Amino acid sequence: MTEYRAVFDAEIAFVNGGGLSARGFRLDVPGPDVGEAAVAELLVRHLGLALVGSVEFPSLEIVAEAHKGSRGVAADASAGTPPDTAGAGGASRLVDLSHPIRAGLVTYPGIPAPSIAPHLTRAASREVYAPGTEFAIDVLTMAGNTGTYLDSPYHRYADGGDLASLELSTLVGLPAQVLHLADAATRGIPAEVFFERAAAELAGAAVLLHTGWSRHFGTPAYAAGAPFLSEAGARFLVSAGVALVGIDSLNIDDTEGGGERPAHSLLLAAGVHVVEHLTGLDRLPARGARFTAVPPRVEGFGTFPVRAFAELPTEEPGAAG
Repeated sequence: MTEYRAVFDAEIAFVNGGGLSARGFRLDVPGPDVGEAAVAELLVRHLGLALVGSVEFPSLEIVAEAHKGSRGVAADASAGTPPDTAGAGGASRLVDLSHPIRAGLVTYPGIPAPSIAPHLTRAASREVYAPGTEFAIDVLTMAGNTGTYLDSPYHRYADGGDLASLELSTLVGLPAQVLHLADAATRGIPAEVFFERAAAELAGAAVLLHTGWSRHFGTPAYAAGAPFLSEAGARFLVSAGVALVGIDSLNIDDTEGGGERPAHSLLLAAGVHVVEHLTGLDRLPARGARFTAVPPRVEGFGTFPVRAFAELPTEEPGAAG
């Protein structure tokens, strides 16, 4: 069987600054028709690079040549290791990834802040119940886009699935792939940053984008200059078959680029859940956690706050030696 290698010059830039240049590099590829994007993904994985912002090829040629073995990285860009199952059972600890909701909280400029009012006060309840027994029943009025919340397809599409239609298996205990991007030099998260993850790691996973922007939550600074997922990044994650994408920023899209919302449009059209306004992602490892974010089962509603959290495996007593 004929084998093929890519021969190329490459310029690699990183989202947190700096870059690498390659001249006359040779890399095993699966066939003669492999495109630049697939070669870039193989190159990133072959070199074990992280936080890649872009890969450009001033020259690229595919030649018939025997494979030399690319340091254990399969020539097929879709190949990879099985999803990480750490934390699925056994001892674990929980990390809360949600902002608390309170009366007057401003999550997103222009969205009404929540208000809390009594329906039955404790004092009034004493007239209804037996002596020494009292209750408080309150009314919470808020927009679905409050605090840390999940978007269902209905949020974007009139015929999309609402909150009541979501399968729990797509919301609970998802293997988390965390991209730590807090030192990125650009706002838009490119597709190339995901090349370091094998296809099998991303399929069915919750991809969590740690930008560090949650440090501004609840302040005016949160509303301007926020990081977001690029259209190319959203397309890549859809093609990878992820189950959910979360971000600790103002929006999954660029709210300063006009009315277009490509990340929402692409992800929700593919049935990929979107969770916005996360916090605490700096406490998660790149791999190994399990992510959960479940909204109430509301019919005819597209977005609602969630209690998002991660489960991290803990060492069994006596495991260290």
